[in-house]
Amino acid sequence: AMEKSYVSVFLLLVAISCALAAKDAGKKEAKETKETTAKPKLPQTLSRGWGDQLIWTQTYEEALFRAKHSNKPLMIIHHLDDCPHSQALKKAFAENKDIQKLAEQFILLNLVYETTDKNLSPDGQYVPRILFIDPSLTVRADITGRYSNRLYAYEPSDISLLHSNMQKAQKLLKTEL
Repeated sequence: AMEKSYVSVFLLLVAISCALAAKDAGKKEAKETKETTAKPKLPQTLSRGWGDQLIWTQTYEEALFRAKHSNKPLMIIHHLDDCPHSQALKKAFAENKDIQKLAEQFILLNLVYETTDKNLSPDGQYVPRILFIDPSLTVRADITGRYSNRLYAYEPSDISLLHSNMQKAQKLLKTEL
């Protein structure tokens, strides 16, 4: 009798563990299908709407590393999702074919949070602001927008100035390095 109860307890444990394994496998499958269907949205999360076909870096550290090793200038866009000025600039930036084409020549990073690097806020932490960093990892404080109180701010009407500043960031690169 004792042996029979051991066998039945053993079989019960086997049945439970099989049921749990099947349940886990089902969860895993559901999770995998969720992840695979969400995959095409991956670039969107990094671009945050600034140019979905562009290659964006995830972190400031990664961006610095890539700028240094690719010998390309880095363009950092500080913005906030709930800021109307950021949204307006993003729309102008994303819709401007020349900007999007030129942006391919840059290491790109857009941040919705402040970094601890004080060099990225030379005149304050406002949004939107765009800074350029050359491959020697020097912040180009000389490439500014048209506002004296927010040197690195751009508005949708400044998109051509931004384009020429992007060209300037590239020209300086070629002549100085």
